[in-house]
Amino acid sequence: MPRMTAARPLLTIIIPSYNQGSYIRETIDSTLAQDYRPIEVLVVDGASKDDTVAVLRSYDGVAELQWWSEPDRGVVDAVNKGMERARGEIVAIQSSDDVYVPGAFSEAVAAFQEDPATGLVYGDVEYIDAASVVSGRTHLPPFTLHEYVGKLTYIPQPAAFFTAEAMREAGKWREDISYAADAEFYLRIALRRPVRKIDRVLARYRYHDAQREKAGGRIQRDWEKAIEPLTRSGDRRLRRYARGSIDLTRVHYTPEARWVKRTVAAYHALMVNPAVICNADFRAIRDLLPGRYPIWRFLSRVKRTLGFPARRS
Repeated sequence: MPRMTAARPLLTIIIPSYNQGSYIRETIDSTLAQDYRPIEVLVVDGASKDDTVAVLRSYDGVAELQWWSEPDRGVVDAVNKGMERARGEIVAIQSSDDVYVPGAFSEAVAAFQEDPATGLVYGDVEYIDAASVVSGRTHLPPFTLHEYVGKLTYIPQPAAFFTAEAMREAGKWREDISYAADAEFYLRIALRRPVRKIDRVLARYRYHDAQREKAGGRIQRDWEKAIEPLTRSGDRRLRRYARGSIDLTRVHYTPEARWVKRTVAAYHALMVNPAVICNADFRAIRDLLPGRYPIWRFLSRVKRTLGFPARRS
């Protein structure tokens, strides 16, 4: 496997954007403030109607940043345009409302240089709100392909970096699964090359009202389509985890009010792949109790009636 061609390889950051004028300056500044060079920052904006373009114009004259603002077909189209323009040996895709933490680029580049065969590295993320207040963080385990296929771990896009070679091997993001395009793209890399989890926070993921992640039904649909080829894999273990991941996705994105569907999906995931019960991050375990949500709501009403304070999340 070829090594990086330079002692300090060029790192390309692609930022797809649409109507994120409230946050994109913080995103861009977090890239330009990194202690690693050389970098190029490519902002691909979909003809935003807010003040995004005014923010981008304020960076005119910054040689490391290029931006375009034109109509596109959505985030997948923007990402693919950015990947076509990327010149770096290492590439990352950063959402226009998320941010990098100091030292993230140096950590990622060092990880690739330690193992030339690696195709993708990622770290943990902190969670922030609209005001950039940190509310928590992930503690993701070391990467394993089966657990990624099985939806028992994940690769957070804000903290992921991949080589240009791995990107070219994997191909573009798929527009037909736009709500699972990043996860499926990382899966294609992981099926070809080693993936490494860095035990450090590399980025901050922002929760706010306008996010696409709220479209749970579309995420379920697109992940099922993305993973379907592996449900027919000749590798029995991989096939089992792939099938179980469809049910776990249904559990995760089905509203609590539809608790019957969630419970059925949780039990089906367990039957398809019993190994999930041994996973410390088996998020569906609470759904194995039939009626948990209506029972919990009833008990909460009783507690309030008796004067107990509401439970803090």
